[in-house]
Amino acid sequence: MNKHTIVALMQDRPGALNRAVSLFRRRGYNIESLAVGHTETEGISRMTLVVESADVEQVVKQLYRLVEVLKVSDVTSDPTVEREMVLVKIHAPADKRAEVVAVGEIFGAKIVDVGATTMVLEMTGTPSKVENFVDVIKPFGVKEMMRTGRIAMVRGARGHGAQSYDAAENGHLAEPLAALN
Repeated sequence: MNKHTIVALMQDRPGALNRAVSLFRRRGYNIESLAVGHTETEGISRMTLVVESADVEQVVKQLYRLVEVLKVSDVTSDPTVEREMVLVKIHAPADKRAEVVAVGEIFGAKIVDVGATTMVLEMTGTPSKVENFVDVIKPFGVKEMMRTGRIAMVRGARGHGAQSYDAAENGHLAEPLAALN
């Protein structure tokens, strides 16, 4: 199966995210990553998800079954800026701290907390850079780790993606999309 990065603009209403996730769960799609946040337009949220699917058009159709969905873009093939963040708490006794700091600096990580025998590092970058950082930091002994989902934005002036669909094209009675284009 192919991995696809999908960006959906949706009305920010109670339960909308739950309905979207339930829709994927019921259909057996594997969501690898999910991130949701506010946009530049009040009342509109942006959901970025990475999903494994042989038929991405079916994923799009399923999203449009939700009334709150205004626009969906498959940005997999588009030039994008993609980022993830990781917080990782590692075992860091005093004799290892200089080495941890050196590794963190190579990846542009920030030390955000220091305990008696632990350190918490924050690192933001492309999904592959975050993965590389995690691989390099693991030998120190990971106590806790949390990664955000991938967020993505199409580069340049092309907007929400070349493979873009909107609710009006799919027969939904949604609010006008003029503010989103």
